[in-house]
Amino acid sequence: MLLLSHLPEDVLYHILSYLDYKSLTRLSQVCKTTYHFVNRDAVWRKTAKEFLNTGITRNGTDIYPSIPLKERVKIAQNWYDGVCKKAINLKWKTKLLPWLQLDGNVLFLSQAADIGAYRLATDSGKLQRKSLEIYSGHKGDVCRFVLTDSHLISGGSDGKILVHSRRRDMSMELSGHNQEVNCLDSKGGLIVSGSRDRTTRIWTLTSNCPRDTIPMYDRVWSVAISPTLRSFVTGTACCENLSPLRVWDVERSKSVCSLGLEFRRGAGVLDMVFESPFQLFTCGYDTFIRLWDLRLPRKCVMEWEEPDDSALYCIQTDGNHMIASGSSYYGVVRLWDKRQTKCLQFFQLSVHPVSSPVYCLRFSSSHLHAALATSLHSLDFRKNPIRIR
Repeated sequence: MLLLSHLPEDVLYHILSYLDYKSLTRLSQVCKTTYHFVNRDAVWRKTAKEFLNTGITRNGTDIYPSIPLKERVKIAQNWYDGVCKKAINLKWKTKLLPWLQLDGNVLFLSQAADIGAYRLATDSGKLQRKSLEIYSGHKGDVCRFVLTDSHLISGGSDGKILVHSRRRDMSMELSGHNQEVNCLDSKGGLIVSGSRDRTTRIWTLTSNCPRDTIPMYDRVWSVAISPTLRSFVTGTACCENLSPLRVWDVERSKSVCSLGLEFRRGAGVLDMVFESPFQLFTCGYDTFIRLWDLRLPRKCVMEWEEPDDSALYCIQTDGNHMIASGSSYYGVVRLWDKRQTKCLQFFQLSVHPVSSPVYCLRFSSSHLHAALATSLHSLDFRKNPIRIR
Protein backbone atom coordinates (compact mmCIF):
# COMPACT_ATOMS: atom_id res chain seq x y z
CA MET A 1 0.00 0.00 0.00
CA LEU A 2 1.40 3.40 -0.98
CA LEU A 3 1.46 5.81 1.96
CA LEU A 4 0.96 9.56 1.51
CA SER A 5 4.43 10.18 2.92
CA HIS A 6 5.94 7.98 0.19
CA LEU A 7 4.84 10.32 -2.59
CA PRO A 8 7.36 12.73 -4.15
CA GLU A 9 7.36 16.12 -2.47
CA ASP A 10 6.22 18.00 -5.58
CA VAL A 11 3.21 15.68 -5.87
CA LEU A 12 2.43 16.16 -2.18
CA TYR A 13 2.57 19.94 -2.53
CA HIS A 14 0.15 19.73 -5.44
CA ILE A 15 -2.30 17.53 -3.53
CA LEU A 16 -2.20 19.72 -0.42
CA SER A 17 -2.83 22.85 -2.48
CA TYR A 18 -6.47 21.69 -2.80
CA LEU A 19 -7.03 21.62 0.99
CA ASP A 20 -8.40 24.48 3.08
CA TYR A 21 -6.80 25.58 6.35
CA LYS A 22 -8.94 23.33 8.57
CA SER A 23 -8.14 20.26 6.49
CA LEU A 24 -4.43 21.08 6.54
CA THR A 25 -4.45 21.37 10.31
CA ARG A 26 -6.28 18.08 10.75
CA LEU A 27 -3.86 16.38 8.38
CA SER A 28 -0.91 17.65 10.41
CA GLN A 29 -2.26 15.73 13.42
CA VAL A 30 -2.04 12.33 11.69
CA CYS A 31 1.59 11.59 12.57
CA LYS A 32 4.94 13.27 13.17
CA THR A 33 5.99 12.92 9.53
CA THR A 34 2.93 14.67 8.14
CA TYR A 35 3.07 17.22 10.97
CA HIS A 36 6.56 18.39 9.98
CA PHE A 37 5.73 18.36 6.28
CA VAL A 38 2.38 20.16 6.55
CA ASN A 39 3.85 22.87 8.80
CA ARG A 40 6.18 24.05 6.02
CA ASP A 41 5.50 27.55 4.71
CA ALA A 42 5.37 26.24 1.15
CA VAL A 43 2.26 24.22 2.04
CA TRP A 44 0.45 27.21 3.57
CA ARG A 45 1.43 29.87 1.02
CA LYS A 46 -1.59 29.43 -1.26
CA THR A 47 -4.00 29.32 1.71
CA ALA A 48 -2.37 32.37 3.31
CA LYS A 49 -2.99 34.48 0.19
CA GLU A 50 -6.74 34.14 0.74
CA PHE A 51 -6.67 35.45 4.33
CA LEU A 52 -6.44 38.99 5.69
CA ASN A 53 -3.10 40.37 6.81
CA THR A 54 -0.93 37.26 6.65
CA GLY A 55 1.93 39.30 5.21
CA ILE A 56 1.67 37.74 1.75
CA THR A 57 1.13 40.49 -0.80
CA ARG A 58 -0.70 40.11 -4.07
CA ASN A 59 2.57 39.72 -5.98
CA GLY A 60 3.73 36.97 -3.59
CA THR A 61 6.15 38.99 -1.43
CA ASP A 62 6.35 37.83 2.19
CA ILE A 63 6.50 40.80 4.58
CA TYR A 64 7.02 38.72 7.75
CA PRO A 65 9.27 35.81 6.71
CA SER A 66 10.36 35.07 10.29
CA ILE A 67 6.83 34.08 11.41
CA PRO A 68 5.53 30.63 10.32
CA LEU A 69 2.68 30.96 7.85
CA LYS A 70 0.51 28.49 9.75
CA GLU A 71 0.58 30.75 12.82
CA ARG A 72 -0.21 33.79 10.70
CA VAL A 73 -3.25 32.07 9.21
CA LYS A 74 -4.55 31.37 12.74
CA ILE A 75 -4.11 35.03 13.70
CA ALA A 76 -5.67 36.12 10.38
CA GLN A 77 -8.86 34.32 11.40
CA ASN A 78 -8.97 36.59 14.46
CA TRP A 79 -8.60 39.67 12.22
CA TYR A 80 -11.51 38.45 10.14
CA ASP A 81 -13.70 37.71 13.18
CA GLY A 82 -12.67 40.83 15.11
CA VAL A 83 -11.25 38.82 18.02
CA CYS A 84 -8.64 40.93 19.83
CA LYS A 85 -7.57 42.44 23.11
CA LYS A 86 -7.68 46.25 23.39
CA ALA A 87 -5.12 48.24 25.37
CA ILE A 88 -4.10 51.87 25.88
CA ASN A 89 -0.31 52.08 25.66
CA LEU A 90 0.18 55.80 26.30
CA LYS A 91 -1.88 58.77 27.46
CA TRP A 92 -1.14 62.49 27.45
CA LYS A 93 -3.11 65.46 28.81
CA THR A 94 -2.95 67.94 25.93
CA LYS A 95 -4.89 67.20 22.75
CA LEU A 96 -2.48 66.59 19.88
CA LEU A 97 -2.49 65.53 16.23
CA PRO A 98 -0.13 62.55 16.57
CA TRP A 99 1.37 60.52 13.73
CA LEU A 100 2.82 57.00 13.66
CA GLN A 101 5.31 54.90 11.75
CA LEU A 102 6.16 51.26 12.42
CA ASP A 103 9.57 49.76 11.69
CA GLY A 104 9.74 46.12 12.77
CA ASN A 105 9.38 46.09 16.56
CA VAL A 106 9.98 49.85 16.94
CA LEU A 107 7.06 52.30 16.92
CA PHE A 108 7.69 55.97 16.13
CA LEU A 109 5.17 58.42 17.63
CA SER A 110 5.00 62.20 17.28
CA GLN A 111 3.85 64.18 20.33
CA ALA A 112 3.85 67.96 19.91
CA ALA A 113 7.33 68.99 18.65
CA ASP A 114 9.07 65.66 19.33
CA ILE A 115 9.10 62.19 17.79
CA GLY A 116 9.85 59.28 20.09
CA ALA A 117 11.02 55.79 19.11
CA TYR A 118 9.58 53.07 21.35
CA ARG A 119 10.39 49.38 21.38
CA LEU A 120 7.53 46.90 21.24
CA ALA A 121 8.01 43.81 23.42
CA THR A 122 8.41 40.78 21.18
CA ASP A 123 6.33 38.45 23.34
CA SER A 124 3.42 40.75 24.27
CA GLY A 125 3.57 43.58 21.72
CA LYS A 126 3.35 46.10 24.60
CA LEU A 127 5.05 49.45 24.25
CA GLN A 128 8.05 50.02 26.49
CA ARG A 129 7.45 53.40 28.14
CA LYS A 130 11.06 54.57 27.97
CA SER A 131 11.88 55.80 24.48
CA LEU A 132 14.92 54.51 22.62
CA GLU A 133 15.49 57.89 21.03
CA ILE A 134 13.87 61.31 20.70
CA TYR A 135 13.97 63.30 17.47
CA SER A 136 13.43 67.03 18.03
CA GLY A 137 14.14 70.41 16.47
CA HIS A 138 10.77 71.82 15.38
CA LYS A 139 9.51 75.04 16.96
CA GLY A 140 5.93 73.88 16.52
CA ASP A 141 4.04 70.61 16.41
CA VAL A 142 5.11 67.83 14.05
CA CYS A 143 2.36 67.42 11.44
CA ARG A 144 3.68 64.39 9.53
CA PHE A 145 6.84 62.34 9.31
CA VAL A 146 8.13 59.45 7.22
CA LEU A 147 10.82 56.82 7.68
CA THR A 148 13.38 55.61 5.18
CA ASP A 149 16.16 53.09 5.79
CA SER A 150 18.57 55.89 6.63
CA HIS A 151 16.50 58.93 7.64
CA LEU A 152 13.50 60.19 9.59
CA ILE A 153 11.97 63.18 7.78
CA SER A 154 9.41 65.39 9.53
CA GLY A 155 7.27 68.37 8.58
CA GLY A 156 6.03 70.80 11.20
CA SER A 157 3.61 73.62 11.88
CA ASP A 158 6.64 75.94 11.81
CA GLY A 159 6.85 75.42 8.03
CA LYS A 160 10.14 73.54 8.29
CA ILE A 161 11.21 70.08 7.22
CA LEU A 162 13.84 68.31 9.32
CA VAL A 163 15.90 65.42 7.95
CA HIS A 164 17.29 63.32 10.81
CA SER A 165 19.93 60.66 10.17
CA ARG A 166 18.97 57.35 11.80
CA ARG A 167 22.59 56.17 11.80
CA ARG A 168 24.43 59.26 13.01
CA ASP A 169 23.61 62.11 15.37
CA MET A 170 23.03 64.75 12.72
CA SER A 171 20.14 66.52 11.01
CA MET A 172 19.47 68.99 8.20
CA GLU A 173 16.81 71.69 8.02
CA LEU A 174 14.87 72.36 4.81
CA SER A 175 13.26 75.81 4.74
CA GLY A 176 10.85 76.98 2.08
CA HIS A 177 7.24 76.71 3.18
CA ASN A 178 5.85 79.70 5.06
CA GLN A 179 2.96 77.79 6.69
CA GLU A 180 2.61 74.33 8.24
CA VAL A 181 3.82 71.32 6.30
CA ASN A 182 0.68 69.16 6.31
CA CYS A 183 2.16 66.19 4.46
CA LEU A 184 5.30 64.72 2.97
CA ASP A 185 6.68 61.54 1.46
CA SER A 186 10.17 60.32 0.68
CA LYS A 187 11.54 57.55 -1.52
CA GLY A 188 14.86 56.98 -3.25
CA GLY A 189 16.45 60.21 -1.99
CA LEU A 190 13.46 62.26 -3.17
CA ILE A 191 11.22 64.29 -0.83
CA VAL A 192 7.85 65.78 -1.79
CA SER A 193 6.05 68.06 0.68
CA GLY A 194 2.68 69.79 0.70
CA SER A 195 1.64 72.77 2.79
CA ARG A 196 -1.18 75.00 3.90
CA ASP A 197 0.62 77.72 1.93
CA ARG A 198 -0.87 76.16 -1.25
CA THR A 199 2.37 74.85 -2.66
CA THR A 200 4.01 71.49 -3.22
CA ARG A 201 7.80 71.38 -3.12
CA ILE A 202 10.24 68.79 -4.44
CA TRP A 203 13.51 68.27 -2.56
CA THR A 204 16.49 65.94 -2.56
CA LEU A 205 18.44 64.65 0.42
CA THR A 206 21.58 66.33 -0.88
CA SER A 207 20.29 69.92 -0.76
CA ASN A 208 18.44 72.10 1.75
CA CYS A 209 16.83 74.17 -1.01
CA PRO A 210 13.75 72.97 -2.94
CA ARG A 211 14.43 71.65 -6.42
CA ASP A 212 11.00 72.84 -7.60
CA THR A 213 8.01 74.69 -6.18
CA ILE A 214 4.58 73.95 -7.64
CA PRO A 215 1.67 76.39 -7.04
CA MET A 216 -1.39 74.35 -6.07
CA TYR A 217 -3.99 77.14 -5.54
CA ASP A 218 -5.40 75.12 -2.64
CA ARG A 219 -4.20 73.71 0.70
CA VAL A 220 -2.35 70.42 0.29
CA TRP A 221 -3.41 67.70 2.74
CA SER A 222 -1.71 64.57 1.40
CA VAL A 223 1.01 63.42 -0.99
CA ALA A 224 2.43 60.06 -2.10
CA ILE A 225 5.39 59.19 -4.33
CA SER A 226 4.91 56.32 -6.78
CA PRO A 227 7.12 53.24 -6.20
CA THR A 228 8.57 53.90 -9.68
CA LEU A 229 9.84 57.35 -8.50
CA ARG A 230 8.64 58.79 -11.81
CA SER A 231 5.46 60.43 -10.51
CA PHE A 232 3.67 61.53 -7.35
CA VAL A 233 0.08 62.31 -6.38
CA THR A 234 -1.23 65.26 -4.36
CA GLY A 235 -4.50 65.54 -2.44
CA THR A 236 -5.86 69.01 -1.71
CA ALA A 237 -8.68 70.53 0.36
CA CYS A 238 -11.01 70.76 -2.68
CA CYS A 239 -11.96 74.36 -1.88
CA GLU A 240 -11.27 75.61 -5.40
CA ASN A 241 -12.60 74.63 -8.82
CA LEU A 242 -9.94 71.96 -9.21
CA SER A 243 -9.93 68.21 -8.72
CA PRO A 244 -8.40 67.45 -5.29
CA LEU A 245 -6.40 64.56 -6.78
CA ARG A 246 -3.67 65.24 -9.33
CA VAL A 247 -0.81 63.14 -10.70
CA TRP A 248 2.51 64.91 -11.34
CA ASP A 249 5.63 64.05 -13.31
CA VAL A 250 8.68 64.15 -11.03
CA GLU A 251 11.25 65.25 -13.63
CA ARG A 252 9.15 67.97 -15.28
CA SER A 253 7.15 69.01 -12.18
CA LYS A 254 4.11 69.17 -14.46
CA SER A 255 0.61 67.85 -13.94
CA VAL A 256 -0.04 64.61 -15.82
CA CYS A 257 -3.76 64.33 -15.11
CA SER A 258 -6.54 64.80 -12.58
CA LEU A 259 -8.27 61.85 -10.95
CA GLY A 260 -12.05 62.08 -10.77
CA LEU A 261 -14.19 65.07 -11.67
CA GLU A 262 -17.21 64.67 -9.39
CA PHE A 263 -15.81 65.58 -5.96
CA ARG A 264 -18.09 67.93 -4.07
CA ARG A 265 -16.66 71.15 -2.63
CA GLY A 266 -14.75 70.48 0.60
CA ALA A 267 -14.15 66.80 -0.20
CA GLY A 268 -10.48 67.07 0.68
CA VAL A 269 -8.18 64.05 0.45
CA LEU A 270 -6.57 63.44 3.85
CA ASP A 271 -4.53 60.29 3.24
CA MET A 272 -3.33 58.15 0.36
CA VAL A 273 -1.16 55.10 -0.11
CA PHE A 274 0.31 53.35 -3.15
CA GLU A 275 -0.16 49.59 -3.11
CA SER A 276 1.61 49.10 -6.43
CA PRO A 277 2.94 51.41 -9.17
CA PHE A 278 -0.56 51.60 -10.67
CA GLN A 279 -2.85 51.12 -7.62
CA LEU A 280 -3.57 54.06 -5.31
CA PHE A 281 -5.90 54.16 -2.30
CA THR A 282 -7.30 57.48 -1.08
CA CYS A 283 -9.66 58.67 1.66
CA GLY A 284 -10.86 61.95 3.10
CA TYR A 285 -13.74 64.22 4.01
CA ASP A 286 -16.19 62.70 1.52
CA THR A 287 -16.35 59.49 3.66
CA PHE A 288 -15.15 57.15 0.88
CA ILE A 289 -12.12 54.92 0.44
CA ARG A 290 -11.32 54.80 -3.25
CA LEU A 291 -9.07 52.55 -5.30
CA TRP A 292 -7.64 54.20 -8.41
CA ASP A 293 -6.09 52.43 -11.36
CA LEU A 294 -3.40 54.78 -12.69
CA ARG A 295 -3.06 52.93 -15.98
CA LEU A 296 -4.87 54.52 -18.88
CA PRO A 297 -7.67 55.54 -18.83
CA ARG A 298 -6.92 56.27 -15.10
CA LYS A 299 -10.14 55.85 -13.14
CA CYS A 300 -11.66 54.81 -9.82
CA VAL A 301 -12.23 51.05 -10.01
CA MET A 302 -13.72 50.42 -6.55
CA GLU A 303 -14.96 52.36 -3.54
CA TRP A 304 -16.00 51.69 0.05
CA GLU A 305 -18.31 54.07 1.97
CA GLU A 306 -17.95 54.78 5.69
CA PRO A 307 -21.30 53.62 7.17
CA ASP A 308 -21.62 56.45 9.73
CA ASP A 309 -20.93 59.20 7.19
CA SER A 310 -17.71 60.18 9.00
CA ALA A 311 -14.63 61.68 7.41
CA LEU A 312 -11.78 59.20 7.03
CA TYR A 313 -8.47 60.49 8.37
CA CYS A 314 -6.15 57.60 7.53
CA ILE A 315 -5.87 54.27 5.73
CA GLN A 316 -3.43 51.37 5.48
CA THR A 317 -3.46 48.17 3.44
CA ASP A 318 -1.78 44.78 3.80
CA GLY A 319 -0.85 44.60 0.11
CA ASN A 320 -3.44 41.90 -0.46
CA HIS A 321 -7.06 41.85 0.75
CA MET A 322 -7.27 44.06 3.86
CA ILE A 323 -7.80 47.79 4.36
CA ALA A 324 -7.83 49.47 7.78
CA SER A 325 -9.31 52.96 8.13
CA GLY A 326 -9.59 55.50 10.94
CA SER A 327 -12.61 57.83 11.11
CA SER A 328 -13.24 61.27 12.58
CA TYR A 329 -15.62 60.35 15.44
CA TYR A 330 -15.17 58.25 18.59
CA GLY A 331 -11.91 56.69 17.51
CA VAL A 332 -13.55 54.21 15.16
CA VAL A 333 -11.21 51.81 13.34
CA ARG A 334 -12.74 49.73 10.56
CA LEU A 335 -11.41 46.66 8.80
CA TRP A 336 -12.44 46.07 5.20
CA ASP A 337 -12.09 43.06 2.92
CA LYS A 338 -11.47 44.39 -0.59
CA ARG A 339 -13.49 41.51 -2.00
CA GLN A 340 -16.69 42.97 -0.52
CA THR A 341 -18.06 46.51 -0.20
CA LYS A 342 -19.46 46.33 3.35
CA CYS A 343 -17.34 46.90 6.44
CA LEU A 344 -15.98 43.66 7.86
CA GLN A 345 -15.28 44.71 11.48
CA PHE A 346 -15.18 47.93 13.51
CA PHE A 347 -13.67 48.91 16.86
CA GLN A 348 -14.62 52.01 18.86
CA LEU A 349 -11.56 53.17 20.80
CA SER A 350 -12.90 56.33 22.50
CA VAL A 351 -15.94 56.30 24.77
CA HIS A 352 -18.90 58.70 24.65
CA PRO A 353 -18.97 61.65 25.37
CA VAL A 354 -15.24 61.88 24.54
CA SER A 355 -14.73 61.87 20.77
CA SER A 356 -11.49 61.88 18.82
CA PRO A 357 -10.47 61.09 15.27
CA VAL A 358 -8.06 58.29 14.55
CA TYR A 359 -5.28 60.47 13.22
CA CYS A 360 -3.04 57.59 12.19
CA LEU A 361 -2.92 53.81 12.31
CA ARG A 362 -0.31 51.19 11.54
CA PHE A 363 -0.40 47.40 11.80
CA SER A 364 1.80 44.33 11.83
CA SER A 365 0.73 40.71 11.36
CA SER A 366 -0.69 40.56 14.90
CA HIS A 367 -1.20 44.12 16.19
CA LEU A 368 -2.91 47.33 15.12
CA HIS A 369 -1.77 50.64 16.65
CA ALA A 370 -3.99 53.74 16.50
CA ALA A 371 -3.15 57.30 17.56
CA LEU A 372 -6.00 59.45 18.94
CA ALA A 373 -5.93 63.01 20.29
CA THR A 374 -4.88 62.06 23.84
CA SER A 375 -3.89 58.38 23.69
CA LEU A 376 -2.19 55.58 21.80
CA HIS A 377 -4.25 52.39 21.49
CA SER A 378 -3.34 48.88 20.42
CA LEU A 379 -5.39 45.88 19.29
CA ASP A 380 -3.74 42.49 19.85
CA PHE A 381 -5.17 39.84 17.52
CA ARG A 382 -3.14 37.01 19.02
CA LYS A 383 -5.35 36.89 22.10
CA ASN A 384 -8.05 34.23 22.45
CA PRO A 385 -6.90 32.52 19.26
CA ILE A 386 -9.38 30.49 17.25
CA ARG A 387 -8.58 26.80 17.65
CA ILE A 388 -8.50 24.99 14.34
CA ARG A 389 -9.90 21.51 14.83
